Amino acid sequence: MRITKLYKLTSVALMVTLLLFTIAPLQVALAAPLLDKSDTMTSLKVDTPSDHSIVFRTPSGVHATTSTITVTFPAEFAMGSVAFGDMELDHSAGGQSSCDGVAFSNSETLAASAGVGEWGVSVSGQVITFTPPTDATTDEIANNACVRINIGDTNKITNPDTADNYAIAIAGGFGDTGDIYIIILDDDQVLITATVDEILTFTISENEITFGTLSASTDRYADATSGSDTEVTAHNLIAGTNAVGGYAITTIGNTLTYGSTTIDAIGNISAASATGTEQFGLRMEASGGEGVVSAPFATTAEFAFQADTLQEVASSAVSSADTTYSVRYLANIASNTPAGPYTATLTYVATATF
Repeated sequence: MRITKLYKLTSVALMVTLLLFTIAPLQVALAAPLLDKSDTMTSLKVDTPSDHSIVFRTPSGVHATTSTITVTFPAEFAMGSVAFGDMELDHSAGGQSSCDGVAFSNSETLAASAGVGEWGVSVSGQVITFTPPTDATTDEIANNACVRINIGDTNKITNPDTADNYAIAIAGGFGDTGDIYIIILDDDQVLITATVDEILTFTISENEITFGTLSASTDRYADATSGSDTEVTAHNLIAGTNAVGGYAITTIGNTLTYGSTTIDAIGNISAASATGTEQFGLRMEASGGEGVVSAPFATTAEFAFQADTLQEVASSAVSSADTTYSVRYLANIASNTPAGPYTATLTYVATATF
């Protein structure tokens, strides 16, 4: 009889205990896995200092002073002298569905230890700990917010001296955890080579120009069609080079000639047009690049030319993008200049100084 009562009493006690667990189950806080994890480094090369830009999305967020965030580097990384002054902690203004293209608009103030409105940052061995401000409250970092931790400024963390895969662990009192895997390479650079040859470009826009019919009462200027009574550009010389010493353009040729008859060249001292007096000459204007017109061909409204003499007409003292030289030619005759078809041939040569 006593045995029966004891059995019943034990059964009742067990039922009460089960009922209590059913009504009030044990509360256990489970860590959530971090999402959208990445670490963008400035170098993946072995034994090389590198910056780290660590990004993750925290399902649990940070809501209390005890919600620390820790970043643990493998033992093969040399932490050096990194401190809070080499780091930044930013996060999005609220929860996000993804960290792609997100704005890290909230930048936290960091200090050696936590204070009012300041996150504390400490480095112990391989572990960097971020401690929330002493006045941290709910939504210090919102649930599902994207967090970015930048490490590296004056001081940087040095990569392992062995190429391999490594895991950086994110954890702490905020409750979420996750590993970010990175790869360290023997060399992360590609050497690209190229050769630029020494170059001189030189073009003449028109190879045949004419004054048309000359007159003792009118100045005549050459062009590519029939000549002009007003000054015009007959053709362009275009020159450019990568030569460090630049280039020079020279010309040599005869004055206007018909048989044994010639029209006087102006000479190597520039002069203005003198209607009714025999003259043959040219002048230039330069635009673009570093090139300049040489004397005596640079004077506005004055012309020069020394027949059968090599003369420098333009130059650049340094390497230069294309310079366009507009060339103008003048011809005048006297009333007694013999009639006939006159011609002149000028040879232009560009020479670079490499």
